[in-house]
Amino acid sequence: METLKLQGLLDRIAAQMAAEPERGQVATYIPELAKIDPARFGIAVALASGEVLSAGDAAEAFSIQSISKVFTLAIALGRLGDQLWSRVGREPSGLAFNSILQLEQENGIPRNPFVNAGALAVTDAILQGHQPREILAELLRFIRLAADDDAIHINDAVARSEQATAHRNIALAEFMAAMGNLRNPSPLTIGTYVHQCAVEMSCRQLASAGRFLMGGKGSPRLVSPARMRRINALMMMCGHYDGSGEFAYQVGLPGKSGVGGGILAIAPNEASIAVWSPGLNHRGNSKLGTEAIEILAREMGWSVFD
Repeated sequence: METLKLQGLLDRIAAQMAAEPERGQVATYIPELAKIDPARFGIAVALASGEVLSAGDAAEAFSIQSISKVFTLAIALGRLGDQLWSRVGREPSGLAFNSILQLEQENGIPRNPFVNAGALAVTDAILQGHQPREILAELLRFIRLAADDDAIHINDAVARSEQATAHRNIALAEFMAAMGNLRNPSPLTIGTYVHQCAVEMSCRQLASAGRFLMGGKGSPRLVSPARMRRINALMMMCGHYDGSGEFAYQVGLPGKSGVGGGILAIAPNEASIAVWSPGLNHRGNSKLGTEAIEILAREMGWSVFD
């Protein structure tokens, strides 16, 4: 009966979002993302049992962009442990995802792993001693294992489009290099990073991949319970950049957004949630995706604050 209730709720949310006239603006600074139809909307929920329920365009693949930072962080912590925190902080930024201001004020140490500078530092850390293709292959293996789906891939057209317009990210990388916090040549780190962001998944695949962060009986054990809690804490505090506090207030769940319009959210011990709506709000997070997860969390009673 609970499954029927949840499926009915997802169908109602998808219908409500389809009727919304204000859908936000797609990310135009990456040409391939500017082509995406803002009318698209998908939502999927992976339960502890492994069952996945969905509605709307949940089977259509999209560029997960910064949601990939969650998986890269898991790999980096597995490889480097707490040594990683000498190169990147664990505090909310309060600034836009691609801001250089804070980086300059704090001597080249990014505020957290989810702003672009922090993600570049994480990518650079795991790239040390390896070739980009090795790191990207490891990332895909991790995501495919988490999702139990070998069809997940990197969209090369999106990666090329992002690399051609990566001026802000290049500036961030070069500034960190000047401050001694980038160990590889910046083109290698940037190239690896943009391909990481170009991983393409559907809502159903992404919800399945997020189950390793749920905890509880039946969830995949890809990281230790302590590490899982820490990743979730960072998602709660930093996963929506300067909109993280608002997302925590409205939704009450750890979440990570991407400028492709996706959001991954975790209801501990209950579900992994993925939503996709390409139109973004003024902070670069999916407008309708945020509204949809808020409705879902409220109706299901899912919150880390209960």
